[in-house]
Amino acid sequence: KCFGATPFRTYTLYYCKKKKIEDLEIEEIIGEIKCPKDFICYRSGFEKLCKAEDVGRKSVLICLEDDPENCKFSFPIGLTYYCQCPIRFYIARKLKK
Repeated sequence: KCFGATPFRTYTLYYCKKKKIEDLEIEEIIGEIKCPKDFICYRSGFEKLCKAEDVGRKSVLICLEDDPENCKFSFPIGLTYYCQCPIRFYIARKLKK
């Protein structure tokens, strides 16, 4: 969404007034959730990410953090913790990080 701006295509990315579509989509997700880490993943330019692995599940990642029980977005099934943070999931799927 470009929120009233006209998108234009440069290479394979779309921009809206110098903002990437990915940034706009993440900002939309940020507006819908509360993050105890104050969105450090986004604010750091995706340099400070929680450790997680995309294994092809529909809407969760495997959480690889040392203390997953302290994250409000993780939940256990058996001995495995899963991450259901919508921003981390977006980063893994769309940005491949």
